[in-house]
Amino acid sequence: MENTKQKVKLFDEHKVRHVWDEDAEVWWFSVVDICAVLTDSDYQTARKYWSVLKTRLKNEGSQLATNCSQLKMEAPDGKMRQTDVMDTEQVLRLVQSIPSRRAEPFKLWLATVGSERIDETIDPEVSIDRAIQNYRRLGYSENWINQRIKSIEVRKALTDEWDKAGVEQGVEYATLTDIMSKTWSGMTTREYRKFKDLKKENLRDNMTNTELVLNMLAEVATTDISVEREPVGFHESAQVAKEGAEVAKGARKQLEKRTGKSAVSKLNAKSLGQRTIESSNAPAQRDNKLELPTGSSIDDSLGDDDD
Repeated sequence: MENTKQKVKLFDEHKVRHVWDEDAEVWWFSVVDICAVLTDSDYQTARKYWSVLKTRLKNEGSQLATNCSQLKMEAPDGKMRQTDVMDTEQVLRLVQSIPSRRAEPFKLWLATVGSERIDETIDPEVSIDRAIQNYRRLGYSENWINQRIKSIEVRKALTDEWDKAGVEQGVEYATLTDIMSKTWSGMTTREYRKFKDLKKENLRDNMTNTELVLNMLAEVATTDISVEREPVGFHESAQVAKEGAEVAKGARKQLEKRTGKSAVSKLNAKSLGQRTIESSNAPAQRDNKLELPTGSSIDDSLGDDDD
């Protein structure tokens, strides 16, 4: 399960973490998240539910519990923790063990996840189109959507460079991202999320156009420097990350000097949406303000990661 890509999708407002294993070509789903969906409970309650059910299944001699695999997934506290996972076939058997009115809708959702992966494998543009439609559905502006999609491409180029340098996914990825964020914005990603009053929402989905562009500049500059310098390992990559983010920091300072205001905004998607609603009732007027996104955070199906 080394070659995996983690994602999060929603089922009736419940987050379901799942990983695509490219080597085995199977989805692995978080068992706790599935229990939360089927029992309509929160994370901690679902953990206790699965612990009791797992013990019962083992006592009954069920292979469903004894053959349960584990993968590191991001927990609600933001840390990567070992998590019980099951493939699609095992999940369908698990659903039969949990009495729930959501069983049939969840099975249909499960089939959709598999179908989407097949579509995206055949034509990668499908995943991009799907993300665009989701952002439009949530009310984001076309200008912001274009920036957001571009930011995903930029992030992918950077993580490819980190992979070449031997940087490990998870903690090292998150640390490098924090270095860049702290350098150009003055805040780590955790501090940035708190600054915007975010809980589990995607940070980039709650950035203004200006913030997105500055963050992209940090990542593009880091990628370009990395291509030329060819760092090896985490520590050399960390130095490159800081230098790349310094470029964005310089651009931020120049912009703030000319506009007289901070380029980093406390506004998140919720407050941006409220501002748009209020301004829609006001007379139209031209000014120099940048267009801001509206809507709420959604799952990023293209594999982008805040950390």
